[in-house]
Amino acid sequence: MGCCSSTNGDSRAARVARWRSTGIVALRDFKLKVLPGEIFEVGSSVRTLDLTNNKIVEIPSDIGKLVSAQRLVLASNLIERLPNNLGNLRSLKVLTLDGNRLRNLPDELGALSRLEQLSITNNILICLPNTVGHLHNLLILNVSSNKLKSLPESIGGCTSLEEFQANDNLIEELPLSICNLIHLKSLFLNKNNMHQLPQNLLRGCKALQNLSLHDNPIAMEQFQQMDGFLEFEARRKKKFDKQIDSNVMMSSTALDEGLDL
Repeated sequence: MGCCSSTNGDSRAARVARWRSTGIVALRDFKLKVLPGEIFEVGSSVRTLDLTNNKIVEIPSDIGKLVSAQRLVLASNLIERLPNNLGNLRSLKVLTLDGNRLRNLPDELGALSRLEQLSITNNILICLPNTVGHLHNLLILNVSSNKLKSLPESIGGCTSLEEFQANDNLIEELPLSICNLIHLKSLFLNKNNMHQLPQNLLRGCKALQNLSLHDNPIAMEQFQQMDGFLEFEARRKKKFDKQIDSNVMMSSTALDEGLDL
């Protein structure tokens, strides 16, 4: 197996000892097709597991043994499904699944009560589980470049959410519950099929500063008539003025006024 023939003569025992000592299992770019069994020997000692850019198709149920894992990075593989016992990873704070072949996610995702960052871009998701609303500590959610036509009403339960990206999907409308996200600062919905937004979005999302709606069939006039538009404009301008006053060198693309239709 690719991970087992290290160029520096690293033995299986040495790897296991190192992983147990550091808590970090990093196996990026090893062309792995399956997870090495010695990962599960380390078990509860693993805090970070990074398997980016391999050829893994299936995540075994043994993943549920990594009960102390805080970061699980499975980007750029061939993963088609996740095991139900993923929900055992109750210490997980970061879950990265970008660039796989996922069509759906298990309901047990909602058991990841400490999750703060969830990224599932460039898959073929057709829906999100209703249990996503149980992720009360989630700060960042990125589901861009999938096949989503809608979002579950339960999304309003992600009460800590600060940044939500759902670019390049097939979303036609947002659930009304999104107006409950009072900590949401950035909402990116470029390249969807949205004709309108919930009327109370700007008033309910009272922290919203950035809103991007490129390539949607929605008119600026409609947006300007929404409840809370003036308050949103004031927040946006305040943020923009802070960027100007900071005297920090940044590119023109980084200096975003916060509204993009």
